[in-house]
Amino acid sequence: MTPADDVPEQEYPGTEAKMKPEADHGEESYRGSGKLEGLVALITGGDSGIGRAVAIAFAREGADVAIGYLADMEDEDANETRRWVEKADRRCLVHQFDVREADACKEFVRKTVDELGGLDILVNNAAYQMSYESIEELSVEQIDRTFRTNIYGYIYMVQAALPHLKEGSVILNTGSVTALEGNPKLLDYSATKGAIHTFTKALSLSLKDRAIRVNCVAPGPVWTPLIPSTFPQEHVKEFGEDTYWGRPAQPAEIAPSYVFFASADARYYSGEVLAPTGKGTTR
Repeated sequence: MTPADDVPEQEYPGTEAKMKPEADHGEESYRGSGKLEGLVALITGGDSGIGRAVAIAFAREGADVAIGYLADMEDEDANETRRWVEKADRRCLVHQFDVREADACKEFVRKTVDELGGLDILVNNAAYQMSYESIEELSVEQIDRTFRTNIYGYIYMVQAALPHLKEGSVILNTGSVTALEGNPKLLDYSATKGAIHTFTKALSLSLKDRAIRVNCVAPGPVWTPLIPSTFPQEHVKEFGEDTYWGRPAQPAEIAPSYVFFASADARYYSGEVLAPTGKGTTR
C-alpha cells in the first residue's frame, strides 16, 4: 500500500482520519498469545501511528495500557485507540500532556500508577520533526522543540518512571533509520534519533544492576500522520519508495518488534537497536 497521489496536507501532529490511504495498526490482524499478561504499559505518542499499533498489540498480549498524546486535535485518535484496547478486554488510560515538561511527565506516570496499579513497560515514542531544505533554515525555536520533544522528553519520562519500575521491567525507545544513515532534510531530527540510540545503550548499562532492560526500535519509513503533517506533498507521494518493498511500512508491521522487546522472549536483550528499516540498513 503506497501513499495516494492526493494525500491531504495536515497540520502537525496530524490525525488518522485524514490519512489516505488509511493506515493499518493491526486492528483486524494482530493476534495475541499472552506474552504481556497482567502487565501495565505506558506509551507516549500512543494515540496514532506506531503508538496505536503498539497499544493494540500490547492489549491483545494481556497488558493494560496508558497512552499519552499532545494536542486537542488528537482527541478522536486517542479515543479510537482506547476503544481498541478496551475491545481486547484491557483497561486503558488516555492522557493529554507535553513530554517537553518534566512535571507533566511525572503527573502522567503518577496517574498511570494510581489508576492501573503499577508500571512495568515504558515506551518512549512521542516525536516531533519538520523538514527543511538546508541547515540555514533551522531556527533556534525549531531546534529547541525537536530536542526537547525527542530526547529531553525521553529522559524526563525515564526519570518519572524509574521509581515505579522493578526487576524485569522494560524501557523501550523509538529510534529511526535517520540515526543510521542520516537525512539531509531532517538534520535536527536525525541528530535526536542518534542521541536516542546512544541514550538507549548508556541507560542499559546504567540500569543493568537493577535488571531493567532498555532497548530501541529504529524503524524505516512508516505510514503515520507525522508524514503528511511534516513533509511537503511531493515528498509524501514518494515516501518509502527507497525500501525493498517500494512502500512505507504499516504501523502493524513495526509493532511486533516492541512486543518482542517487552516480553520475556527478549530477556537476554538490553542495549540493543532493532532496525526494521525495509532496506537492509545496518548500524
